[in-house]
Amino acid sequence: MARKFTRSLADLAQTHPALGIIRLAALLAEAEAATDADALDLLFEQVDAGFLLDVAPSEIWPELVRGLMARSPAKMIETLRECGALAQILPETEALFGVPQIADEPAPVDLGEHLKKALEEAARCEAPLPVRVALLLMNVGKADSPPEHLPSHYRHIERGLPRIEAICLRLGAPRECRELALLAAAEGERVHRASKTRAGPVALMLERLGAFEAPERFQLLMTVCACDYRAYGDRSGAAYPKAALLELALEACAKIDEAELTGQGGEEELHEARAAAIAWAFNSQRWSGEED
Repeated sequence: MARKFTRSLADLAQTHPALGIIRLAALLAEAEAATDADALDLLFEQVDAGFLLDVAPSEIWPELVRGLMARSPAKMIETLRECGALAQILPETEALFGVPQIADEPAPVDLGEHLKKALEEAARCEAPLPVRVALLLMNVGKADSPPEHLPSHYRHIERGLPRIEAICLRLGAPRECRELALLAAAEGERVHRASKTRAGPVALMLERLGAFEAPERFQLLMTVCACDYRAYGDRSGAAYPKAALLELALEACAKIDEAELTGQGGEEELHEARAAAIAWAFNSQRWSGEED
């Protein structure tokens, strides 16, 4: 690790000063030691001097990836915040700090702090880049929710989706990162609310999420939702109950002869068969320990 860090510092000296700010934050996210105050002072001075003003956003992306995939991506986010860089390169994420989010606990959680905890959960389970990008962006529509509605966030999906599109376009993020972030923003809270008592809506949700046609992306979404779930309270590392519920639903649907049903009655017939199979599977299992 020491050798890798030393080699990366040599790279730091050869890069654009603006990119060096983000690269140093990413390198600090890989280090075990706490961030040095002198390093933070240097970063603050560089940001204050306007180093980030003339760098192309697409050039920032590789440095962000470096930090997101580091041992502690939350450390990169916090370092960028403390030196003022996050507000310049990702103002949509900076705006989440201080915004309350309703939680199971008596008091709401801070969305920015929640984001950091979710990224740490992603690092803990060695999640791939699309998952980490989705966790970074999925809540950007909540930054400016009407104060009178807080800690609830009405219509945040409508606000968030175009912002995610704009951020990904600006940074040049890969398509798979953009698609998963959009899916997580639109459907993540619905996944959290999936209930064993509503087989029909579960079948519709699985179809909407592409669980049958794009199972790999669906599993990535489950990882996003699991990390988001574990970022609340003391759930770190806990099993995600909705993943087990939806896996049971998928197993029930796998026994259906889709080709035969589609030929007989079209998509409606197939949906009804899936809903019936899920209802039977849910009723055949005991879920006494799971929240609806």
